[in-house]
Amino acid sequence: MTATAVADTPRTAYRALERRATWTTAGALVVLAAGAWWLTVRRAADMSGMVHGLAQVGGPVAFDMAAPVFLAMWVTMMVAMMFPTIAPIVLLHRMVVRRHGGGRSVTISFVGGYLLVWAAVGLIPLAVLLAFRNLHSDPMTVARACGGVLLVAGLYQFTPWKQTCLRACRTPLTFLATHDFGRGMRGTLRAGVSHGAYCLGCCWALMAVLFAVGLMNLAWMAAIAVVFLAEKNWKYGAPLTRVVGTGIAVLGLVVLLDPNVLGAVATTDVMPTGTM
Repeated sequence: MTATAVADTPRTAYRALERRATWTTAGALVVLAAGAWWLTVRRAADMSGMVHGLAQVGGPVAFDMAAPVFLAMWVTMMVAMMFPTIAPIVLLHRMVVRRHGGGRSVTISFVGGYLLVWAAVGLIPLAVLLAFRNLHSDPMTVARACGGVLLVAGLYQFTPWKQTCLRACRTPLTFLATHDFGRGMRGTLRAGVSHGAYCLGCCWALMAVLFAVGLMNLAWMAAIAVVFLAEKNWKYGAPLTRVVGTGIAVLGLVVLLDPNVLGAVATTDVMPTGTM
């Protein structure tokens, strides 16, 4: 065996380990996302009020979930919608920490920090649902308020804040190179929280659309998840933000003029029945 072949043997073995780590990490993300979608679909069958959202409000909202149960459901939704979008940065982070001798726990810490941000955000829809639980509201007034939410969500797609946060999500290598929080569990947890904050800045407006059409409206959830995935990973993702923003803003204006439109666009026939 030549000296070159001997030298190449460790490198070949290391590349094989990196490929295995990549496939293992990607597989774990896919399995977790698929499992989260499965749980969300099953739970949606028993939560028709949350499926229809504020579009159908004409009296108190039926909401009797304990806060921990709701937050667990919310985190499940975030895993379903967001894990496919963060696969590139998680895989890159895994490769980087492996080169520094880090194990799986460090990657788990990074993902955990990311989820921590979205779990905290879940307190906002929880507060809204609790506020509407005992509130008698005029359906037209609520629908127009939802139209305002849609208009703001659409216009946000054109703001510098959206573009800044989207850029951080679309360039994982740059993010990891410019956000060094140190090694170990604590450092990667902070890095995950930082990336989660950028992701929140990128995605909060479209997530707010679910307030209007239903937090567990499966058709809208799937559509928004696809938009998130395309915005962050498709080469035309940046221009797509403006296309989506225009569509959502126009829908908001239409709802403000004719509140009955909201109920029509929020109604889907994809709700599972008889499950669970």
